[in-house]
Amino acid sequence: MLYKIFPSLLFLLMTYSSGPFNFSNSEKIAPTKIASVAKSSFDMKVELVYNSLQANEFTLPNLESFTQALKGFYLLKEKGLVQKDILTLVDFSLSSNVKRLWVIDLATNTILLQSLVAHGRNTGEEFASKFSNSPQSFESSLGFYATGEVYKGKHGLSLKLDGLEKGINDHARERAVVVHGADYVSESFIRGNKRLGRSQGCPAIPEALANTIINLIKDKSCLFIYHPSMNFENTAKLIS
Repeated sequence: MLYKIFPSLLFLLMTYSSGPFNFSNSEKIAPTKIASVAKSSFDMKVELVYNSLQANEFTLPNLESFTQALKGFYLLKEKGLVQKDILTLVDFSLSSNVKRLWVIDLATNTILLQSLVAHGRNTGEEFASKFSNSPQSFESSLGFYATGEVYKGKHGLSLKLDGLEKGINDHARERAVVVHGADYVSESFIRGNKRLGRSQGCPAIPEALANTIINLIKDKSCLFIYHPSMNFENTAKLIS
């Protein structure tokens, strides 16, 4: 899936399981069987986290998008590219008319917030379907990001993002793809236009929630933008 994911999965399984793998000299297990065991064991770990999520008044994200997000989060945490136990998941497989952004505290397995979030104007109408890493494309970029520093711009308090996947989203800074509030991200806009408003490629959020969300996720937390069109077996390397 991600760069060098198999060694990382073995590391994580040894770290997060009740104990290390202990194979005696007489137990000669084929590499393919070990890989199969590692994969199923890790997926079981992910499902355990998913099933223990405290939803509060919010709906749970889909298991598939959460699984991909959590796998990347663990790898990025291991590499030191993200430092907080906060995961922001954006699921662009869903309609823009529903709340498809979740802020999750993985230290307590609690969903802190669920929100509307916009995609780029050239990414689609109600549904996102086209994605780009190119400047001036006005399309959203998928994949994993580390959140950066806060600043005040034309949209008020905003949050810079560093794309961590080469060729997929690593031009985020150059493109000024940031988290910011926007008046077109609202239930009233949906009622008047039959769909949410769209950005120039930024994951724009409601103005009323912008300060809260930005202060929760700033400074090296993990943000993942999911879409089922992503090739998780051959995705670009996670980069530093």
